[in-house]
Amino acid sequence: MFYEPSKGHGLQHDPSKAIVAPRPIGWISTLNGAGEVNLAPYSFFNAVSTRPFIVWFSSEGEKDSATFAQETGEFVANLVSRDLAEKMNRTSVDAPRGVNEFAYADLAMAPSRLVAPPRVAAAPAALECRVTEVIRPKALDGTTASAVVVAGEVVGVYIDDAFLQDGMFDITKAGNVSRLGYMDYASVSEIFSMRRPRWEAD
Repeated sequence: MFYEPSKGHGLQHDPSKAIVAPRPIGWISTLNGAGEVNLAPYSFFNAVSTRPFIVWFSSEGEKDSATFAQETGEFVANLVSRDLAEKMNRTSVDAPRGVNEFAYADLAMAPSRLVAPPRVAAAPAALECRVTEVIRPKALDGTTASAVVVAGEVVGVYIDDAFLQDGMFDITKAGNVSRLGYMDYASVSEIFSMRRPRWEAD
């Protein structure tokens, strides 16, 4: 089949998110100026660069994570491990503004080192970020999309020592969780390695 997104796909469910998958989940914790805490998962999340280390998350509209991050200029991207998947899902609830999702999902908070928002204490890793820019993408016709993209430079990295093996982060032990589209998720349980080839002229 072939379809033009602007004209619809004709399927029972939108395949777009299943095609662009798996997508790592940024479990974003933020604070607003009044000190209210927010925690929410975003599957439109990824790293942009390593030097400097920049990550971004995209919010469909001005949700608490995006507005709090813009207000205070800071956020934490927490890693979702397999054993935290159900609690992560609980924090995706469409709760009224001001609700503390840490408490709602029975998650302990831990203080960050360099930013004010707390991290998820049980997360195997967390990225402390300071906002570098906020982007509102445009469609081909020039109209502004509903998405709010928040980019931040990672100023601090927390790693639970239990997930370090021979100087490397053990992805399979953490079981990094990703979104696959629809209501489906995946957890890393198997990896394979390939070295980047070197160019050799014939």
